[in-house]
Amino acid sequence: MIAIDTRWIGAHGIGRYAAEVIGRLRVEWEALDAKGNPASPIGVLKRPTTRSGKGIGLLYSPGYMGFRGVTQQIVTVHDLIHLQTRWPQRARYLAYYEQFLKPLIRRNGIVLTVSETSRDAIREWIGDPDVDIVNTGNGLSEAFTVDGPASAEGKPYFLYVGNLKGHKNVEVVLRALAFIDDFSMVMVCGDSDGARELTARLGVADRVTHVSGVDDATLAQLYRGASATVVPSLIEGFGLPALESLACGTQVVYWKGCPSVAEICGPHGISVSGADDAQEWAFAMTNAAGLPAPNYDSSPYSWPAVAARVNDVLEGRQA
Repeated sequence: MIAIDTRWIGAHGIGRYAAEVIGRLRVEWEALDAKGNPASPIGVLKRPTTRSGKGIGLLYSPGYMGFRGVTQQIVTVHDLIHLQTRWPQRARYLAYYEQFLKPLIRRNGIVLTVSETSRDAIREWIGDPDVDIVNTGNGLSEAFTVDGPASAEGKPYFLYVGNLKGHKNVEVVLRALAFIDDFSMVMVCGDSDGARELTARLGVADRVTHVSGVDDATLAQLYRGASATVVPSLIEGFGLPALESLACGTQVVYWKGCPSVAEICGPHGISVSGADDAQEWAFAMTNAAGLPAPNYDSSPYSWPAVAARVNDVLEGRQA
């Protein structure tokens, strides 16, 4: 029996990947009988069971956490951001990745990921040519298209979609906003209180609108109405906001040193060379606002195709 850790299902990031993929799988599977945060390292010590009590032949996780006591496991490592953050944050994850996750992947001989950028990083980290690193890709909701209504804010605005973690580098675009008088910003962020505190500290609170809990249709309207979407991330495993924005016909401004976002954008968007240079960001953002809508082909990013690739892996391992 294939068991799946469905606790990862959520609105964005890994949660979106889990929801879109699991719901499209053709193989017979059961959900784990597990509770709590799937990203908690404490959970790896538990011996999981299925809700029906049947034995687990193969365990599939759409996230990066596995379990002790399960012989066959396939995990999905979307990125290695945890290993690229600064100390002391990195110390929280280092033991898990090196002492548990790496041996688990080597033992099973396979790991899934979502981009060529992450595939290259994992290949270097895992250090074992016999491990099959499968890039299943990432998908795009049908809501994110050029066609459809656009949000009508009173003032032209730039859009930021993401959290406030350090690798998102969001401060630089807020500092850049201080140099641009004719634009405001809309921040779609789950941590509205943290975002308000940050914008107040940087002196741009009166020019930023905070939004959270939006569905895909509303988010697509925000993309379509924006003068440009800013993606200042230093590290990403994929970079979904860049894809969603381009699919909605809105330019993207991003740091050129983030390879996964550059992989998505290709010849589109404007890249900034200075990750922390607010004046350069302000110049790039202003220029992006004057560019025509990108003619972006989003057809390679299909959730059914992603799910089919995952399904093929599971079928092959089940046989």
